[in-house]
Amino acid sequence: MCLGFVVTTVRVCVPCLPASVAVNLYRWISGIWKLEDLSVDEFMLSGFDSHEEDACEDEESTQQKGKMKKPAPQKTSDKKQGKASEHKDQLSALKSNDPDFYEFLQQNDQKLLNFDDSDSLEDEDEDEEERMYHRLPSQLEEADDDEEEEEESEKKDAKKSKEATKVTEAMIENWRAGLTKEPTAKLIRDITQAFKAAVATTKGDSEELCRYTISDSAVFNSLVLFCIKDMHAALSKMLKLKAPEQGQKKLILPSSSPRWQKNQIDIKMYVAGVVQLLSSLTQATVIAAVLRHANQMVPYYLCLPKQCRHLLKSLIKHWSTGEETVRVLAFLALNKICRHKQEIYLNSVLKQMYIAYVKNCKFTSPNTLPMINFMQRTLAEMYSLDTQVSYQHAFIYIRQLAIHLRNAINLKKKETYQSVYNWQYVHCLYLWCRVLSTIYPSEVLEPLLYPLCQVIIGCIKLVPISRYYPLRLHCVRAITLLSANTKTYVPALPFLLEILQREDFNKKPGRMSIKPINFAVILKLSKTNLQEKAYKDGLVEQLYDLILEYFHTQACSIGFPELALPTIVQLKAFLKECKVANYCKQMRQLLEKIQENCSYITGRRQKAAFGVADVTAVAAWEKQVAVEGTPLTKYYSQWKKLREKEIQLEISGKERMEDLNLPEIKRKKAEEKKANKKEFKGLFESDSDDDDDDLFKSKEEQGGSDEDEGLEDLSDLSDEEDVDDSEEDDSDGDQKKPSSSKGKTPKKMLSTELKVVAEGDEDMVEDLELSDQD
Repeated sequence: MCLGFVVTTVRVCVPCLPASVAVNLYRWISGIWKLEDLSVDEFMLSGFDSHEEDACEDEESTQQKGKMKKPAPQKTSDKKQGKASEHKDQLSALKSNDPDFYEFLQQNDQKLLNFDDSDSLEDEDEDEEERMYHRLPSQLEEADDDEEEEEESEKKDAKKSKEATKVTEAMIENWRAGLTKEPTAKLIRDITQAFKAAVATTKGDSEELCRYTISDSAVFNSLVLFCIKDMHAALSKMLKLKAPEQGQKKLILPSSSPRWQKNQIDIKMYVAGVVQLLSSLTQATVIAAVLRHANQMVPYYLCLPKQCRHLLKSLIKHWSTGEETVRVLAFLALNKICRHKQEIYLNSVLKQMYIAYVKNCKFTSPNTLPMINFMQRTLAEMYSLDTQVSYQHAFIYIRQLAIHLRNAINLKKKETYQSVYNWQYVHCLYLWCRVLSTIYPSEVLEPLLYPLCQVIIGCIKLVPISRYYPLRLHCVRAITLLSANTKTYVPALPFLLEILQREDFNKKPGRMSIKPINFAVILKLSKTNLQEKAYKDGLVEQLYDLILEYFHTQACSIGFPELALPTIVQLKAFLKECKVANYCKQMRQLLEKIQENCSYITGRRQKAAFGVADVTAVAAWEKQVAVEGTPLTKYYSQWKKLREKEIQLEISGKERMEDLNLPEIKRKKAEEKKANKKEFKGLFESDSDDDDDDLFKSKEEQGGSDEDEGLEDLSDLSDEEDVDDSEEDDSDGDQKKPSSSKGKTPKKMLSTELKVVAEGDEDMVEDLELSDQD
């Protein structure tokens, strides 16, 4: 029963096993075979002939163990053991060899004894299935990428040649006529497809499939011009959008039209093409025309978020790097989009605009300064759209500036100083002063006034040396702007009066300079600049401007006399010490205007009937004085007009040469020089080339004396001489005096005479007669 149970279990659990394998399993279970003496292959391939064969196999297996246990090679006859005839022979041999097991099989498993050819067919089917399976090759072949790419490109070109239609001028005229009559969806689709093909040519995307092709530049220009002029009106007419009324600020979105869903795909393709065209154009006039069209299409971009984001990115790029007209048009489009979709786009747009501003103000020159000022003003206007969002941005970026300043103060290294003393830092300070000035009064942004002033003052005090006076002047100008527009007193005058105390204006400059220093586009002075006369001239001029501007902001204040008292004392001390007439003239004029305004405010205060503690009465009094005007405000308005003209000349790079009264150096004309040469040739007949060289040397010396006379005139104009240059001029003058003296010219000697003179008389040798004393 145990054997029957085992065999039945094997047949049930593993029904797919061949009969020979099942018999072998039974033999192993019953103990006839020992598993430790058989390998896997021997177990699967062993037969049922006799016990002798089994014993032989045991001997062979032991021999194989002695020979490093090498597996027996498979023979070709082993593959045929699954056939029906072999299985029948094995079963018949089983009857004689193991009659007990054969009887057991007759009682329990008749199917195993009654073996049919179906099993052989199944084995053959299994062999066929194995043959049908794919076998991996030993070596993989490498595909040729170039050939595949060429085939794909040929297929695409073939498709294009079959599908694409060439755009002509006649087609554009037909489209224009169709739009004027009645724009249809099919007509709009054709135009957008042609516009897509035109944009693809600018990008160089020849692989992009388009219904149309454009191969002529004239056709491209006419198509783009046609779309810019007529597409906006045609789309509005097709969607049946109402024209906005006069004074209506709210935009009419095209998504409100019932035809929007049907034509949305074509419109999306067109507005995406406009953005791609903006990114690929380089000529400023063409970019300006496309930007005007994009400004008209803003309602369509507001209905398509993805295309609107692409447009904003392109607009910010043109706003920060384009020419003047392009910048203005890009800003108008940005402002229009952000005003109508503040909650969606304003935060990200402000962040991107600030980053673009910082990137493009790294270098400042007379040409880039107007563009930087434009970005400051327009960015301040963008921040005024939403004070809550502006506070978040201002707090983060002002804190970032403060962190840079703190690191520079604590570490005191060259790298940390450079992180503060650069154009980007200064322009950022000036930007936030302008933002807070523009949005004032605002309860949200008012808490940022104090930290911003502290950062600016800390920037001034970081490296208080004369080489960084231009940076100090920029910071004082930013403080003046903030104080004037926010009605907040910020002490800026001490930083200007400190320059008057430290700098010695009586010291003669070491170098003479004709070109003035433009303090508007420099942060740091070189050592040679500090020795020039133009440095002190420009410094006095800047101090005059900034002191006057600051007092103009406080000119109507009721406490102006007390505010101006320290400045009056400092200016009087400067006038006593300074001996340069031009500097004293400017400062004396400034002092007179300040004193005049003080006396005016004092006279008005004496007539007032209220006390100092009455804040409302003081504010009303100051307002009335501002309306009537003070002597200082009237003078400042006239001075400002003249000063702006001078600044424009400096920015444009024009040198103010009319103020220098330079002497004219008279030079001989070419005809006179030729005539002189002919006369000299007639007077002196030279026998050698050395005589001609002497002649030209005398001419060069004469020319050098004329130029020295001109330099002496310039030094007289400046009233101050360069120490190093004066020593050189003196030594040169001593050498050149003989050439400029009015003596008679020596007679010219021949070369033979010169030799005789050089040889001289023969030397006489005489005995010395010495006395006894010598």
